[in-house]
Amino acid sequence: MRAWLTCLALTLGSGCATTQPWERELLSREIMSVDGDEEENAVRRHVWSVREGTAGGLGGGGGGCGCN
Repeated sequence: MRAWLTCLALTLGSGCATTQPWERELLSREIMSVDGDEEENAVRRHVWSVREGTAGGLGGGGGGCGCN
């Protein structure tokens, strides 16, 4: 049991790494964020709502044909 816990601790500890300053620049870019670009997301939501008229829940009315 003790050997198993030691192996587990070493495995989990080896996954931790210090981020270097030159790596932080890449990680802080907008494309690396979870939400991404807000304007691009708005366009994607608009296109999705137009193409998928039967999928509700986004506040848009009308169908996929363009009628309201």
